[in-house]
Parts: sequence; C-alpha cells; structure tokens
Amino acid sequence: MTEPGELRILLDKQAIREVVMRYCRGIDRLDFDLVRSVYHADGVDHHTGFDGPVDDYLAWVAPLLRLFGGTTHIVGNHLSEIRGDVAVAETYGTAVHWGDPPSDPRRNFTTGFRYVDHMARRDGRWAIVERFAVREWTHSDVDTRIEPEAKGPRGRRDGLDPVFELRRRVLPEEPTG
Repeated sequence: MTEPGELRILLDKQAIREVVMRYCRGIDRLDFDLVRSVYHADGVDHHTGFDGPVDDYLAWVAPLLRLFGGTTHIVGNHLSEIRGDVAVAETYGTAVHWGDPPSDPRRNFTTGFRYVDHMARRDGRWAIVERFAVREWTHSDVDTRIEPEAKGPRGRRDGLDPVFELRRRVLPEEPTG
C-alpha cells in the first residue's frame, strides 16, 4: 500500500515531468506563452549562447526558432529529486532541427542535451526557477532530409497543428464564471 507521503512524491514527480513536456511542446510549436508558463516569474535560463532572465530568454529564442522549418524535442531519462517544495530535475533528450537551405549545418542538425532544472512549487504550482540546458553533442544533418513519401498530417508551428485542433475539438474550454 502506498503511504500518503509516497503518493505526494509520485504526484510531484509527474507534475515536474509535465513542466518539461510543456516546455518542449511550446518550443516545437512556437507557443511562447506556453514556454513562459513553465518558469516562475523570476526564472533564469542558461542556454548555449544565452544566459539570463526568462523574459530575455524568450526574446532571444523566439526569432532564432523562427529561422527553422521545425524542431522536435524528444525526452528520455528523467530524474527528480524532491525536498519539500524544491527539486532538482535532470532530463536527457535529443532535439532535431531542420530548415532551408538543407546544406546549412546551422539549420539542419541533431543535438543531445540535458535539462538540469531547479524547480520549486509556489502557490501549488511546480515551475522552473533556474535551467541549465547542457549541450552534450551535436551532429550535422546536412542534406539528409527527404520529403514525406505521401500526403498526410504534418506538424505545424501555429494554432493549426493537429494537437491544437484536437484539443479544441475534444477538450473545449470550460466555462468561466
């Protein structure tokens, strides 16, 4: 039988993992409100080429991401160490980037990364206080991209992506009042 404290830790670990997942969706779909929502107001981000407050990070990363045709962040190992309302979370992942021209290695690459996050629960909400986006390796994908073999759903970086279409249809907004 699960003890109440063990259940709280499991719920906290899931909430922390979902912070990371929302960040990845926001980055890949260019949903910067979603990205902003995973940080506390005083959040800080340390990325390759950037170091500073979250709002400055968003102003820096948004135009860079728009230079790509798309990105896909794939998350693997995830470990959260929780002490009350603070945690250190380490998440391994791979991020694929593609764009034009296909011969540009700065627009077509795959990178291995780790997010090393200081998370905190404030007012009942887990979010990032400080993030280190550690780049472990990068491989060029120059001239390896091919077009899809047939018609079908494609990822979009706007509100018309299939995930947003389904969310509107299946999970309509709840009435406020």
